[in-house]
Amino acid sequence: MIRVGDVLVSKGEGGVYGERMLDGYRVWDPYRSKLAALYLTGRGIDLTPGMKVLYLGAANGTTVSHVADYVEVVYAVEFAPRPMQDLLEVARRRTNVMPIMADASCPERYAPLVETVDLLYQDVAQPDQAAIALRNCAFLKPGGQLILMLKTRSVDIRKEPAEVFQDTLDSLMSAGITVTESTWLAPYHQDHAAIVGTLEHSVLGTDHA
Repeated sequence: MIRVGDVLVSKGEGGVYGERMLDGYRVWDPYRSKLAALYLTGRGIDLTPGMKVLYLGAANGTTVSHVADYVEVVYAVEFAPRPMQDLLEVARRRTNVMPIMADASCPERYAPLVETVDLLYQDVAQPDQAAIALRNCAFLKPGGQLILMLKTRSVDIRKEPAEVFQDTLDSLMSAGITVTESTWLAPYHQDHAAIVGTLEHSVLGTDHA
């Protein structure tokens, strides 16, 4: 990952969402991007030029645009029509972004459009966040990595965030995900956590071709 001093940056064309530039690089704002917050509160993973990424919950494409600056291709899944308009503009300016308008809870609907990927990144505000991640692991190659941005209040408002966090960890590990990092994203995002894991084998019994 590229840093200018203590600032996380990426090296693509600027002006995607009003981000500032620093020494010719785009500043990656941790208050706007939970992935940037992970790199500042924890370790995260290295994004490399040959990497293929399936991104669930692409929204307006803020974080997608930074990820695309680092990797080979980003399959960006978004369900809501309004953010999709902004995502399409990001894809126009970054030809390695493949926008897909679909519900991340139904991966079979976009299976014909997505190849096997190195990284599954999920940032969706639904109650069954762990289950969605596990269903989409069908696209993840053995040894591939998962980053789940857990929005605890979206899972169950009646439970304490720490309880939701632990329940999610248990669900992923019981399904065969080896968790390598788990951290809260405060002070950048309250009641949000990041879980990083590795898929040692297909959680569904068969690998996605």
